[in-house]
Amino acid sequence: MGSTITEKILAKHSGKTKVNPGEIVNCKIDTIMCHDVTTTPAIDLMEKYGIKKVHNPDQIVVIPDHFVPNKDIKSAEMVAKIRRWAKEQKIENFYDLGRHGVCHAILPEQGYVTPGKTIIAGDSHTCTHGALGAFSTGIGSTDLASALTTGELWFKVPETILIQVDGKLQKGVYSKDVILEIIRRIGVDGALYKAMEFKGEVIDELSVESRMTICNMAIEAGGKSGIINPDQKTIDYVNSHSTEKYEIIKSDDDANYSEIIKIDVSNLEPVVAMPHLPSNVKPISEIDEIRVDQAYLGSCTNGRIEDLRVSAKILKGKKIASGTRMIVVPASTEIWKQANREGLFDIFMEFGATISTPTCGACLGGHMGILAAGEKCISSTNRNFVGRMGSPKSEVYLGSPAVVSASAIEGKIVDPRKYL
Repeated sequence: MGSTITEKILAKHSGKTKVNPGEIVNCKIDTIMCHDVTTTPAIDLMEKYGIKKVHNPDQIVVIPDHFVPNKDIKSAEMVAKIRRWAKEQKIENFYDLGRHGVCHAILPEQGYVTPGKTIIAGDSHTCTHGALGAFSTGIGSTDLASALTTGELWFKVPETILIQVDGKLQKGVYSKDVILEIIRRIGVDGALYKAMEFKGEVIDELSVESRMTICNMAIEAGGKSGIINPDQKTIDYVNSHSTEKYEIIKSDDDANYSEIIKIDVSNLEPVVAMPHLPSNVKPISEIDEIRVDQAYLGSCTNGRIEDLRVSAKILKGKKIASGTRMIVVPASTEIWKQANREGLFDIFMEFGATISTPTCGACLGGHMGILAAGEKCISSTNRNFVGRMGSPKSEVYLGSPAVVSASAIEGKIVDPRKYL
């Protein structure tokens, strides 16, 4: 019996020829990413136990992103502490204001993600980077402190669910619709502590950025990780962003999967996740009129340049609905600059949207677009739990950048295909 890509990566990094699901392994970690929220508790733990030095400053990438620019005194003190710590530890890979952005956009963009790597961070959406054929997963602050100290971390080898997505996407249907449909089918705990491996005709056709959207939301189904076997698109992307050497690792044809789910998305229409779960998904044709106070385009899920391009195409020459506001949040400084060069900001501003600096911002209810009681938001983010973007009496609806943009035009959730 062969092995999955996840099993192969974990075996390689634990010095074994083969590992099996359920086995406990201690793995060498290639890249440790630290952001503002979960890093300070890890630093506190290291200080508590008298740990003076990190294992390897070169394997650490620090990207404050949740509350940047600092929104209040508490967040300012938090990031100031991380700055001091990074300087003391001689960590050079620090993305401060001016080169800042959402950590899961910056990590691949700046070449830290390559096939076959092990990548961890104190953030659940670290599974994003499996789109490039890496084992990438989120951890807690205690495990983060351990990995920073030793350069290693233990894992229970996860079982793998194979999700084969075939067919051909209709115009106006995107990777966000695909992953929401998958979550609808299996539920928010359908892949609990399992690796979600995506393959099939549709996955092959998707851009690398769209694949990141798919893997990003594996955690919304309870997944330990999301991963896609690398192909030529992966290689082209990695070679254009990184100079690191890497090894292409793929699943064997006779790999053992705990479950195989086959989905044909040829008839899939745009979908929306209704409050208050990412699995509470409805086709756009079944949604009655829902007025929206805010349209939010951004996040580690859908704040990349291709997302902004889709939005601008829809919004060009239009005007925002009265009583609705729209916030556009490019996911990184480089994406911000690219969008500006392409004239996308002119389109957004003429439409009536506002453009934010790169940040996680309102996605987690931090700042830059918090909802008041009774307000409704159509968002390209990844979670719509109670109080996720502000008041527990607000409502968040999840959709693709196209759905978000079309809804901003009409002030209600609508099918974007009429604008494409």
